[in-house]
Amino acid sequence: MKTYLDQLRHVLDAGAVKKDRTGVGVISCFGLHARYDMDDGFPAVTTKQLVWKSMVSELLWFISGSDNIRDLKKIYPHNKLWDGNYQDYLKRIGKTENDGSMGRIYGAQWRKWRGVDRTVDQLQEAIDTIRRDPDSRRIIVNAWNAAEIGPQEVALSPCHSFFQFYVSGDRLSLQMYQRSCDMFLGVPLNIASYALLLHMVARITGLRPGDFIHALGDTHIYLNHVEAVREQLPRTPYPLPGLQIRDRGQKEIDDFVFDDFELIDYLHHPPIKAEMAV
Repeated sequence: MKTYLDQLRHVLDAGAVKKDRTGVGVISCFGLHARYDMDDGFPAVTTKQLVWKSMVSELLWFISGSDNIRDLKKIYPHNKLWDGNYQDYLKRIGKTENDGSMGRIYGAQWRKWRGVDRTVDQLQEAIDTIRRDPDSRRIIVNAWNAAEIGPQEVALSPCHSFFQFYVSGDRLSLQMYQRSCDMFLGVPLNIASYALLLHMVARITGLRPGDFIHALGDTHIYLNHVEAVREQLPRTPYPLPGLQIRDRGQKEIDDFVFDDFELIDYLHHPPIKAEMAV
């Protein structure tokens, strides 16, 4: 994960101090890029602890197509990644509680995109295209629906907004564009989540996982995370862990369950706590 640490150091050293939506303030750069080869190991951050179970359950929640935080809690009750955004959303829409709906967040856009005359399961169409026409340049899933990103419409407009698959020989790669990148808390989760998605899709399409390519837009460190970043950067990374996916004969993306995934030989430094900006 040297690439991630180099980016973290670059933002801290070269970024500009800016205001932001949350009111916390950030140190920000624009337009970074990273490539993680799955042959090198699974890209889990080792200079602090990755919240593995929360990351896995969040990805499965997205894949399910749900827009409801209660469904996330059913997968893993201790997942708190969306609690702050949910409470902020309730305040914005003038409620203290609802049925758990968070508006049309990632899963709803991936699996139930609203077209003019039909609903599109973008993720399934991408998987079908990998199988049917692997040389296609249109193997794309888009979470950024400009008509459904308003503060009264969704708990959080998509940060990781667009991704594309690419097949070369027997290797499947995935590139994701992220418009807003919380380098300390969010980005390690985003890297691991899309790497895991790449492994899952490769498994069900009979391909080998290749590269995860990460295109970062507004790349920032929140001002209340600076001390945590300074604590993390001097730590020496450990070798990357491996990923084991339990083989239950999964054929489709919806066949995977929470207990299917395990990191192997994951060595990491102690956790570093920081408050999420909402």
